[in-house]
Amino acid sequence: MDTNLEIAFHNMDTQPELETYIRERAEKLEKLYERIVGMRVSVENTHRQHRTGNVYDVHIEVMVPGTNVVVSRKPHKAKERYAHPDARTSIRDAFEAAERQLKEYKQKIRNDVKAHDAEVPGRVSQLYPNEDHGFITTSTGTQLYFHRNSCINVNFEDLKSGDPVKYIEATGDTGPTASKVWLAAGADNELHAS
Repeated sequence: MDTNLEIAFHNMDTQPELETYIRERAEKLEKLYERIVGMRVSVENTHRQHRTGNVYDVHIEVMVPGTNVVVSRKPHKAKERYAHPDARTSIRDAFEAAERQLKEYKQKIRNDVKAHDAEVPGRVSQLYPNEDHGFITTSTGTQLYFHRNSCINVNFEDLKSGDPVKYIEATGDTGPTASKVWLAAGADNELHAS
């Protein structure tokens, strides 16, 4: 697994075969969502019971940009589902729950991106090449900041005041900004004709 993976065992000895299994499941999660930054997995032997055997509490924390996906498989659920739960079964259940939550998170992100990533027409109003940024006048007449790194398929140096552009608005640290900026249709011809 390429991401930072921490594995801890509590109230039990470290078990190499369980650690290997956790690494395999973590790699599967990473394939499901490649933007995972890190992961913590803890397996705890909560107590010994005469009738049901050992009960394991498994916590998985998956760190992704913007949030953490946390799964906790509580012992009472293990008792309800299995007559003799073991650590591997508890780990499997926890990773299956993590997969479901990660899929839901991924779908939510996709829907948010689709809902908010509407391209909008505007015009370059001000350029500050020495400071690597400029401003776009939006269709509502407001000024929207953009950085040179926001330019797509056009060099920041090639832009001039009045160029028609399209942009995608995002919320930055200081308010709304244009996260992506590119020349509107027809502007490319004007740019190369001059």
